[in-house]
Amino acid sequence: MEKEGGVEESLARPRGWLLLLALLAGNVALALGPWFVRLADTGPVSAGFWRLFLALPFLALVARASGQALTGIPRRTLALVALGAVTFGLDLASWHVGIELTRLGNATLFGNAGSIVMLFWGFIIARHLPRGMEWLAILFALGGAAILMGRSAEISTTTMVGDLFCLAAGLLYAVYLITLQGARRTIGSWSLLVWVSIFACPLLLALALALGEPVWPSDWGPVVGLFVVSQLVGQGLLVYAMGHFPPLVIGLALLTQPAVAALYGYGVFGEVLLPLDIFGMVLLGSALVVARGSRPATS
Repeated sequence: MEKEGGVEESLARPRGWLLLLALLAGNVALALGPWFVRLADTGPVSAGFWRLFLALPFLALVARASGQALTGIPRRTLALVALGAVTFGLDLASWHVGIELTRLGNATLFGNAGSIVMLFWGFIIARHLPRGMEWLAILFALGGAAILMGRSAEISTTTMVGDLFCLAAGLLYAVYLITLQGARRTIGSWSLLVWVSIFACPLLLALALALGEPVWPSDWGPVVGLFVVSQLVGQGLLVYAMGHFPPLVIGLALLTQPAVAALYGYGVFGEVLLPLDIFGMVLLGSALVVARGSRPATS
């Protein structure tokens, strides 16, 4: 883990630029996920199922190569992982549904709202009120969310509903992180991802069938692109790079996601952003950066 002044020291080494490139490339890859969700001829929840199911064997190989056990895990830990996987599956389902209904920049920002929820969780655990920049993060988050949701309401009720689905996804992701903090330390990140996927896949498939979505794609390109670009490349690069940077840098890199999503949302899907939209994104994005910077970095 990099200590104070660690960014300059990291970048001074030849490997530092590679790590920074990996961090940025991982965020860009994740930002392309909503594009593939929209292009998929399955339903949005079905796309989430394929994203996890297709990645499972690759995650298992990485876990084994990393020396992380996939068997012999205590039942109590597995039960906790199953509970966390339910929240993760609901998070993915809610976010993918929201992607179909709102603007891509909004979807990406609200989908990352878990960082702000984790900031509040830190206040509860530490039993203290926000201080300094933390109050600013809260004000920016409320102001940015109000502007973006207000603009969505002006466009149509559908985009407003899409924002709410994506915001719910961000809240669910925070619950997932909180639920599995202990399990991550016990069994390792890669093993945890394998078991979360094992438990979440049946849930996503059941939800897709219950919603009457088409599950089997006739065009595998977008579904394969989603699993390769978002799940393997995006998540893989972030896991590789995140442990080497302080939270503030990770938060700043996070802002490439809504920027990239907004750009191709405009170029490909014709989603026009007005100055007020951009201002709202800047406010909410700034809140995410401060929230990340107030949390300890995770590897």
